[in-house]
Amino acid sequence: MFCRVELWTLALLVALGCEVKEEKAPEARAPLADRSAYPKVVAFGDSLTAGFGIGLDQAYPAVLQELLDEEGFAYEVVNAGVSGDTSAGGVRRLDWVLDGRDVEVLVLALGANDGLRGLPPAEMKKNLAAIIERAKARGIRVLLAGFEAPPDSQDRYLQEFVSVFPELAREHEVLLLPSFLQDVAGVSELIQEDGKHPNVKGARVLAENVFHVLEPFLFRPGVSSAP
Repeated sequence: MFCRVELWTLALLVALGCEVKEEKAPEARAPLADRSAYPKVVAFGDSLTAGFGIGLDQAYPAVLQELLDEEGFAYEVVNAGVSGDTSAGGVRRLDWVLDGRDVEVLVLALGANDGLRGLPPAEMKKNLAAIIERAKARGIRVLLAGFEAPPDSQDRYLQEFVSVFPELAREHEVLLLPSFLQDVAGVSELIQEDGKHPNVKGARVLAENVFHVLEPFLFRPGVSSAP
Protein backbone atom coordinates (compact mmCIF):
# COMPACT_ATOMS: atom_id res chain seq x y z
CA MET A 1 0.00 0.00 0.00
CA PHE A 2 1.38 3.40 -0.91
CA CYS A 3 1.76 5.55 2.14
CA ARG A 4 3.97 8.62 2.11
CA VAL A 5 5.65 11.20 -0.04
CA GLU A 6 8.92 12.66 1.25
CA LEU A 7 9.18 16.42 1.74
CA TRP A 8 11.74 16.65 -1.04
CA THR A 9 9.31 14.79 -3.26
CA LEU A 10 6.72 17.47 -2.57
CA ALA A 11 9.27 20.08 -3.53
CA LEU A 12 9.97 18.22 -6.77
CA LEU A 13 6.30 17.91 -7.61
CA VAL A 14 5.84 21.54 -6.55
CA ALA A 15 2.30 20.68 -7.00
CA LEU A 16 -0.47 22.14 -5.17
CA GLY A 17 0.18 22.53 -1.49
CA CYS A 18 -2.14 21.01 1.06
CA GLU A 19 -5.51 19.57 0.20
CA VAL A 20 -7.55 22.08 -1.80
CA LYS A 21 -11.21 21.58 -2.51
CA GLU A 22 -11.99 21.00 -6.13
CA GLU A 23 -13.80 23.88 -7.74
CA LYS A 24 -15.37 24.71 -11.04
CA ALA A 25 -12.81 25.75 -13.65
CA PRO A 26 -12.45 29.56 -13.64
CA GLU A 27 -13.41 31.51 -16.70
CA ALA A 28 -10.55 33.49 -18.21
CA ARG A 29 -11.05 37.20 -18.78
CA ALA A 30 -12.05 38.21 -22.28
CA PRO A 31 -8.90 38.66 -24.38
CA LEU A 32 -8.11 42.04 -25.85
CA ALA A 33 -7.87 40.51 -29.31
CA ASP A 34 -10.81 38.60 -30.75
CA ARG A 35 -9.56 35.02 -31.03
CA SER A 36 -13.01 33.42 -30.84
CA ALA A 37 -12.72 31.95 -34.34
CA TYR A 38 -9.28 30.41 -33.67
CA PRO A 39 -8.82 26.73 -32.83
CA LYS A 40 -8.23 26.18 -29.13
CA VAL A 41 -5.27 25.05 -27.09
CA VAL A 42 -6.79 23.83 -23.82
CA ALA A 43 -4.51 23.92 -20.79
CA PHE A 44 -6.01 21.15 -18.65
CA GLY A 45 -4.49 20.90 -15.21
CA ASP A 46 -4.44 21.83 -11.55
CA SER A 47 -3.23 24.91 -9.65
CA LEU A 48 0.00 25.02 -11.66
CA THR A 49 -2.27 25.74 -14.61
CA ALA A 50 -4.92 27.77 -12.78
CA GLY A 51 -2.31 30.26 -11.54
CA PHE A 52 -2.65 29.75 -7.81
CA GLY A 53 -1.36 32.86 -6.05
CA ILE A 54 -0.75 34.88 -9.21
CA GLY A 55 -4.09 34.87 -11.03
CA LEU A 56 -5.30 33.83 -14.46
CA ASP A 57 -3.73 36.79 -16.24
CA GLN A 58 -0.23 35.73 -15.20
CA ALA A 59 -0.64 31.96 -15.13
CA TYR A 60 1.30 29.92 -17.66
CA PRO A 61 -1.61 29.60 -20.16
CA ALA A 62 -1.83 33.41 -20.42
CA VAL A 63 1.91 33.57 -21.09
CA LEU A 64 1.60 30.75 -23.61
CA GLN A 65 -0.99 32.86 -25.42
CA GLU A 66 1.51 35.72 -25.58
CA LEU A 67 4.18 33.44 -27.00
CA LEU A 68 1.83 32.07 -29.65
CA ASP A 69 0.75 35.58 -30.64
CA GLU A 70 4.34 36.81 -30.84
CA GLU A 71 5.31 33.92 -33.12
CA GLY A 72 2.35 34.41 -35.44
CA PHE A 73 0.27 31.37 -34.46
CA ALA A 74 -3.50 31.71 -34.67
CA TYR A 75 -4.74 29.87 -31.59
CA GLU A 76 -6.74 30.76 -28.51
CA VAL A 77 -5.49 29.32 -25.22
CA VAL A 78 -8.19 28.25 -22.78
CA ASN A 79 -7.21 27.96 -19.12
CA ALA A 80 -9.00 24.87 -17.79
CA GLY A 81 -6.99 24.56 -14.59
CA VAL A 82 -8.68 23.71 -11.28
CA SER A 83 -6.75 23.98 -8.02
CA GLY A 84 -6.62 20.69 -6.17
CA ASP A 85 -7.67 18.60 -9.16
CA THR A 86 -6.50 15.02 -9.57
CA SER A 87 -6.40 12.71 -12.55
CA ALA A 88 -9.78 11.29 -11.48
CA GLY A 89 -11.23 14.79 -11.35
CA GLY A 90 -9.91 15.40 -14.82
CA VAL A 91 -11.73 12.35 -16.14
CA ARG A 92 -14.99 13.61 -14.65
CA ARG A 93 -14.81 17.12 -16.13
CA LEU A 94 -13.11 16.47 -19.48
CA ASP A 95 -16.23 16.44 -21.63
CA TRP A 96 -17.52 19.60 -19.97
CA VAL A 97 -14.27 21.34 -20.89
CA LEU A 98 -14.10 20.10 -24.49
CA ASP A 99 -17.74 20.24 -25.55
CA GLY A 100 -18.68 23.16 -27.78
CA ARG A 101 -15.09 24.19 -28.48
CA ASP A 102 -12.93 23.71 -31.56
CA VAL A 103 -10.06 22.16 -29.61
CA GLU A 104 -6.92 21.29 -31.55
CA VAL A 105 -4.47 20.73 -28.67
CA LEU A 106 -4.91 19.50 -25.10
CA VAL A 107 -2.03 20.24 -22.73
CA LEU A 108 -2.58 17.58 -20.06
CA ALA A 109 -0.85 18.58 -16.82
CA LEU A 110 -2.53 16.49 -14.12
CA GLY A 111 -1.24 13.98 -11.61
CA ALA A 112 0.74 16.10 -9.17
CA ASN A 113 -2.05 15.95 -6.58
CA ASP A 114 -2.25 12.19 -7.04
CA GLY A 115 1.39 12.09 -6.01
CA LEU A 116 0.92 14.44 -3.09
CA ARG A 117 -1.87 12.25 -1.74
CA GLY A 118 0.06 9.04 -2.26
CA LEU A 119 -2.53 7.62 -4.64
CA PRO A 120 -1.54 4.50 -6.60
CA PRO A 121 0.39 5.37 -9.79
CA ALA A 122 -1.47 2.59 -11.62
CA GLU A 123 -4.78 4.32 -10.93
CA MET A 124 -3.37 7.66 -12.07
CA LYS A 125 -2.12 6.01 -15.26
CA LYS A 126 -5.57 4.55 -15.92
CA ASN A 127 -7.19 7.97 -15.47
CA LEU A 128 -4.69 9.83 -17.65
CA ALA A 129 -4.99 7.16 -20.33
CA ALA A 130 -8.76 7.65 -20.36
CA ILE A 131 -8.32 11.40 -20.82
CA ILE A 132 -5.81 10.88 -23.63
CA GLU A 133 -7.95 8.37 -25.48
CA ARG A 134 -11.10 10.45 -25.19
CA ALA A 135 -9.27 13.51 -26.48
CA LYS A 136 -7.71 11.59 -29.37
CA ALA A 137 -11.13 10.20 -30.29
CA ARG A 138 -12.15 13.82 -30.92
CA GLY A 139 -9.13 14.37 -33.18
CA ILE A 140 -7.30 16.42 -30.55
CA ARG A 141 -3.50 16.37 -30.31
CA VAL A 142 -2.35 15.75 -26.73
CA LEU A 143 0.75 17.08 -25.03
CA LEU A 144 1.36 15.21 -21.76
CA ALA A 145 3.30 17.11 -19.09
CA GLY A 146 5.28 14.85 -16.79
CA PHE A 147 7.59 15.04 -13.79
CA GLU A 148 11.09 13.75 -13.18
CA ALA A 149 12.76 12.35 -10.08
CA PRO A 150 16.25 13.28 -8.89
CA PRO A 151 18.83 10.99 -10.56
CA ASP A 152 19.87 9.50 -7.22
CA SER A 153 16.35 8.89 -5.93
CA GLN A 154 15.72 5.47 -4.41
CA ASP A 155 12.11 6.19 -3.48
CA ARG A 156 10.04 3.36 -4.99
CA TYR A 157 6.78 5.31 -5.01
CA LEU A 158 8.39 8.29 -6.73
CA GLN A 159 10.04 6.08 -9.33
CA GLU A 160 6.73 4.42 -10.15
CA PHE A 161 4.98 7.80 -10.21
CA VAL A 162 7.31 9.53 -12.66
CA SER A 163 7.56 6.46 -14.92
CA VAL A 164 3.84 6.74 -15.72
CA PHE A 165 4.29 9.75 -18.00
CA PRO A 166 6.84 8.42 -20.54
CA GLU A 167 4.99 5.08 -20.53
CA LEU A 168 1.73 6.81 -21.45
CA ALA A 169 3.43 8.88 -24.13
CA ARG A 170 4.86 5.75 -25.76
CA GLU A 171 1.75 3.63 -25.43
CA HIS A 172 -0.64 6.29 -26.73
CA GLU A 173 1.74 8.07 -29.13
CA VAL A 174 1.32 11.56 -27.72
CA LEU A 175 3.73 14.43 -27.27
CA LEU A 176 5.66 14.42 -23.99
CA LEU A 177 7.09 17.26 -21.96
CA PRO A 178 9.28 15.12 -19.66
CA SER A 179 9.54 17.69 -16.89
CA PHE A 180 6.78 20.29 -16.67
CA LEU A 181 8.69 22.01 -13.84
CA GLN A 182 12.07 22.02 -15.57
CA ASP A 183 14.17 25.01 -14.46
CA VAL A 184 11.49 25.97 -11.90
CA ALA A 185 11.42 23.27 -9.21
CA GLY A 186 13.83 24.12 -6.42
CA VAL A 187 14.65 27.60 -7.78
CA SER A 188 13.69 30.01 -5.02
CA GLU A 189 13.54 33.03 -7.33
CA LEU A 190 10.81 31.33 -9.36
CA ILE A 191 8.68 29.98 -6.51
CA GLN A 192 6.14 31.74 -4.32
CA GLU A 193 6.60 32.10 -0.57
CA ASP A 194 4.66 28.88 0.00
CA GLY A 195 7.65 27.08 -1.49
CA LYS A 196 5.44 25.15 -3.87
CA HIS A 197 3.79 27.24 -6.56
CA PRO A 198 5.58 29.14 -9.36
CA ASN A 199 5.53 32.92 -9.13
CA VAL A 200 5.04 35.18 -12.14
CA LYS A 201 8.56 34.53 -13.41
CA GLY A 202 8.20 30.80 -12.80
CA ALA A 203 4.93 30.70 -14.72
CA ARG A 204 6.71 32.20 -17.71
CA VAL A 205 9.25 29.37 -17.60
CA LEU A 206 6.42 26.82 -17.52
CA ALA A 207 4.89 28.46 -20.58
CA GLU A 208 8.22 28.38 -22.39
CA ASN A 209 8.62 24.69 -21.53
CA VAL A 210 5.23 23.92 -23.07
CA PHE A 211 5.78 26.19 -26.07
CA HIS A 212 9.10 24.61 -27.06
CA VAL A 213 7.47 21.17 -27.30
CA LEU A 214 4.33 22.39 -29.07
CA GLU A 215 5.85 24.82 -31.55
CA PRO A 216 6.93 22.31 -34.24
CA PHE A 217 3.42 20.86 -34.36
CA LEU A 218 1.44 24.10 -34.69
CA PHE A 219 0.18 25.91 -37.77
CA ARG A 220 0.91 29.45 -38.83
CA PRO A 221 -1.61 31.07 -41.19
CA GLY A 222 -0.34 30.84 -44.76
CA VAL A 223 2.34 28.25 -43.95
CA SER A 224 2.21 24.60 -45.04
CA SER A 225 1.09 21.96 -42.57
CA ALA A 226 2.93 21.02 -39.39
CA PRO A 227 4.19 17.45 -38.91
